Amino acid sequence: MRVVRKRFGQHFLAPEWIEKVIRAIDPKSDEVFIEIGPGRGALTLPLAARASRVTAYEIDRDLAAELREAAIPNLTVVEGDFLERATESAMLAAQSQPVRVAGNLPYNVASPIMFRLLELFDAGSALKDATLMVQREVADRLVAAPGGKEYGVLSVLIQHAARVEMVLKLPPGAFRPPPKVNSALVALRFHAPDPPVRNRAVFDAIVQSVFTRRRKTLANALLAYGGRPDLKPSEALSSAELDGNRRPETLSIVEFARLADAYTLR
Repeated sequence: MRVVRKRFGQHFLAPEWIEKVIRAIDPKSDEVFIEIGPGRGALTLPLAARASRVTAYEIDRDLAAELREAAIPNLTVVEGDFLERATESAMLAAQSQPVRVAGNLPYNVASPIMFRLLELFDAGSALKDATLMVQREVADRLVAAPGGKEYGVLSVLIQHAARVEMVLKLPPGAFRPPPKVNSALVALRFHAPDPPVRNRAVFDAIVQSVFTRRRKTLANALLAYGGRPDLKPSEALSSAELDGNRRPETLSIVEFARLADAYTLR
């Protein structure tokens, strides 16, 4: 067995948990999958056995070589960082057949990978959903509702374009070696932005800006957004019918959409 590079922070799913995760993913014989971070193939092999085709992105060259040596006919192994090789994912996802995503995401890049998947979906790819293992803290933020401490940028931006469900909770002992944190399996089912907004970039920028001042009132937090220096926060809030004394974490996605539209040039 080749030595796993510690710098990648890999934790591999223990055998007794593999079938639970596969049941949650529920792959079908006519489905195409992208797998991110296959590692030693704990999920890759059962996925390939059940799905039509799997393309696996593995950053560790030794682990990628091991998967290739398995010579699974319907498995394509891509050596490299998914975030850097995502153009290949876009090419794969451009087909008419829906593409599903699965993966045990490295904790330090889980959010960038999810945002990249949203970008691929927005670009017109055939991505259908993603079932991903992430740190429990990240999962809590993904499913958080307005008003709680977990509710923030990740909650709003992901929920705006995907239906999110926490489908399985995994203790540290579910992995080898055990991480120092709990994990969870989340399902993201992509959809068009709901509600629609006039300018998605403005929506994203406002959400990111106000949560840098989440302890401030909304009127003060909006000072962090510099996209419309000609528009005062009080004017935007009035247009969006929002109380400037509220805090950013209390706003629903619908209210964030109204606020973003108020800042969007007609």
